[in-house]
Amino acid sequence: MPPRRFVFGRTEDAVHPDTMRAALSEFIATAIFVFAAEGSVLSIGKLYKDTSTGGGLMLVAVAQALAFFVAVAVGFNISGGHVNPAVTFGALIGGHISVIRAVYYWIAQLLGAIVACLLLRITTGGMRPLGFAVGPGIGELQALLLEIVMTFGLVYTFFATAIDPKRGYLGTIAPLAIGFILGANILAGGPFDGAAMNPARAFGPALVGWRWKNHWIYWVGPLIGSGIAGVLYEFVMIPTETPHTHQPLAPEDY
Repeated sequence: MPPRRFVFGRTEDAVHPDTMRAALSEFIATAIFVFAAEGSVLSIGKLYKDTSTGGGLMLVAVAQALAFFVAVAVGFNISGGHVNPAVTFGALIGGHISVIRAVYYWIAQLLGAIVACLLLRITTGGMRPLGFAVGPGIGELQALLLEIVMTFGLVYTFFATAIDPKRGYLGTIAPLAIGFILGANILAGGPFDGAAMNPARAFGPALVGWRWKNHWIYWVGPLIGSGIAGVLYEFVMIPTETPHTHQPLAPEDY
């Protein structure tokens, strides 16, 4: 059995239609998620003037969980339904995606988040996306640790239900399980740092709303958490004798 390793990808992969379709799928899925997720925050804020109440937090968590469930589901058969640069990073660390395809995914995810936030700003009459901020009384290191822990749970769930070759019937409910853990983490961490767990989800509102305070937390935390989850699940939970496959790349006869 060959050792598990990174795959850079062939030069042809960068222009192959399969890669383009996968990147487009990630762009659309991320735009769907960010539009619904950030839109729910703006909508609830407009209706109730305060999203920090228990009811407001619950509504935001449910809306984002459902949106993420749908986004993962619509991209699952084409790109794997990452919808999150941290998930892509975890898959790259685990050797399930080539470096070339990962770069395409990251670009597509960031662009999808930006377009979604621009559309929100246009359709809401110029409302600035709120994005994410560290809550009162919470230090930067505390928020960073929270993002690491929550993203670890999200990516670990992704590996267990969507990537593990022994997942069986769990593969059919992977988008639902991933959406559930996202919503639960928002309920757990929302009041403290907003619970991003997704650099693209944080970047779009930060750029369009121009809110950059503590933004580094929403990159560093998720990438560390996803890297830990990818290494742990791939090299500890999946037996070494299990056949190891990467996401489909361009056919050899291309």
